[in-house]
Amino acid sequence: MFSKTRFFFTKNSSVINMLAQNKGCRLSIASRHAVAPIRFSRLLNNFNLRIPRFYSTSVPLNNQNTTPIVSKVAPIAKNIAEGVKTSSSKPLVSNKSVAYWLICTSGLVFGIVVLGGLTRLTESGLSITEWKPVTGAIPPLNEAEWEAEFTKYKDSPEFKQLNSHITLEEFKFIFSMEWGHRLVGRCIGLFFVLPALYLWKTKKFSPHVGKRVIGLTGLLGLQGFIGWWMVKSGLDEDQLAERNSKPTVSQYRLTTHLGAAFLMYLGVLWTAFEILNENKFLKQAKKNPLALKKIISQLSSPAVKSVRSISTGLLWLAFVTAMSGGMVAGLDAGLIYNTFPHMGDDYIPSAGELMSPVFARKEDLSDMWWRNLLENPTTVQLVHRTLATTTFFAVLGAHMFAIKRKDLIPKQVMKSLHNVMGIVTLQVALGITTLIYLVPIPLAAAHQAGALALLTACLAFSAKLRKPRPQVVSYINKYMKDQLLAEVGGPTKKL
Repeated sequence: MFSKTRFFFTKNSSVINMLAQNKGCRLSIASRHAVAPIRFSRLLNNFNLRIPRFYSTSVPLNNQNTTPIVSKVAPIAKNIAEGVKTSSSKPLVSNKSVAYWLICTSGLVFGIVVLGGLTRLTESGLSITEWKPVTGAIPPLNEAEWEAEFTKYKDSPEFKQLNSHITLEEFKFIFSMEWGHRLVGRCIGLFFVLPALYLWKTKKFSPHVGKRVIGLTGLLGLQGFIGWWMVKSGLDEDQLAERNSKPTVSQYRLTTHLGAAFLMYLGVLWTAFEILNENKFLKQAKKNPLALKKIISQLSSPAVKSVRSISTGLLWLAFVTAMSGGMVAGLDAGLIYNTFPHMGDDYIPSAGELMSPVFARKEDLSDMWWRNLLENPTTVQLVHRTLATTTFFAVLGAHMFAIKRKDLIPKQVMKSLHNVMGIVTLQVALGITTLIYLVPIPLAAAHQAGALALLTACLAFSAKLRKPRPQVVSYINKYMKDQLLAEVGGPTKKL
């Protein structure tokens, strides 16, 4: 009755509270304002947004602030476009420039991995017998300096046992290969550290990306040490005698060096993918919230959750297979049993050849089984074949599993999985061809590059399936709520 006669008690809060519970009452004598249609009403349940009810006893005056809706939304949209800030003035999501810098870094790491493979295939890795992190960047500049480096090489086990016939000109080639490999490593260090300092100074890093960059910087510095630790294993005559090996680097240290490079590559690229994905989510929240709602809903569905677990398994399987390939390279195991799918006359060599007591170092042979797995070229090649075959069929199975559920999986995720399927097929073909043709340098280098390409595809597949961080989801929810309130006129004076 009070509302229909436009009678209003401005001083009696109990009356107002009672009227507020009556849906037929209008709690203000002021005429209603025309408001923009609520375009986000269908998103409320999905983003858990609730519009608080605000009541006013004031009548709008002509001089009262009547800011247009667009001007109220603009600051929020600008905040989305530039990256939301935390309370400490650090961005919640890193700037896109950070992602582009990381992608360029990953490209350099990809290149040095391939160059390292070429250095290994041309047997150039032991040509530089000293480790000089700074002065080593300067190559020999005249004939006298070349002669001095050649003299140092003549004292190495590799020259004495394998390369005593090479000339100075031949030495210049292998020296240049190893020097170029080390120079690229130094350039990567500068390219990573210097922009990182600038981006940190200009506050382009989010807190969690800043921590990752610090960890990756440490890994990059450690990689240089691991590289020399690997080379030293091929220069130390005592270590060679203990391994009963020709002058070559330890397969364990070679695989450690390769693994650290792969981890650096994956860490840099994963961080870049995460930044790009989160910036895309923020952009969609501003431009197309319905599409964002659909994507987040799909990423949270049980079907995608199972595919996410599969993607993680494929990434780890591809990584372990690549590391077993490092063991094959370290032992030159690709130069034996150059047939496929047979190994000799059978599919699998005899048990005596796979588990030979020759590789044991203890009298009781207690270390025979694991030393054969890691030091017997025949067994190491069989392990790599088995892992490679398993990886191929695992990807094939995942591909078939996802195709049956393609209506429930985002299209970009399916596209990434198609890429994984194509690259793993190419990689298997390269591996078989490299083996059959006795490891020619171009094919072997392409096979190593293919391993990194497969890991890249698996990583991209996993990144597409990852849900945004809870902090980002929370911010998107808040943004939706603020924008919705701005569209309905915003909160007015509360009682």
